[in-house]
Amino acid sequence: MSITAERKQTVIQEYATKAGDTGSPEVQVAVLSERISNLTEHFKDHKKDNHSRRGLLKLVSQRRRLLDYLKGVDESRYQTLIGKLGLRR
Repeated sequence: MSITAERKQTVIQEYATKAGDTGSPEVQVAVLSERISNLTEHFKDHKKDNHSRRGLLKLVSQRRRLLDYLKGVDESRYQTLIGKLGLRR
C-alpha cells in the first residue's frame, strides 16, 4: 500500500523545484498522489478495508489543502502541477 523508498525518491527528483527540495507543495502533492493511486489499487482487491479507506480520505484532503494553498500563492505553478499529474482541473 505504501510507496517504496526508491519510487518516492524518483517522484521527489521529478517534481523538485531545486536540488534537495522535499518540502515544496509540488513535491508534497506528487508524493501524496502516488500514495493515493496505490491505495485506490489496493481497494480494487480489498473492498471492505474501511480502516485504510479512512486513511485515503485523509490523504485526499491533505492534497486538496496543498493544492488550494498553491493556487492562492502562484496560479501558474498550480496549473503546471495539475497538468503534469493529470488531476481533473
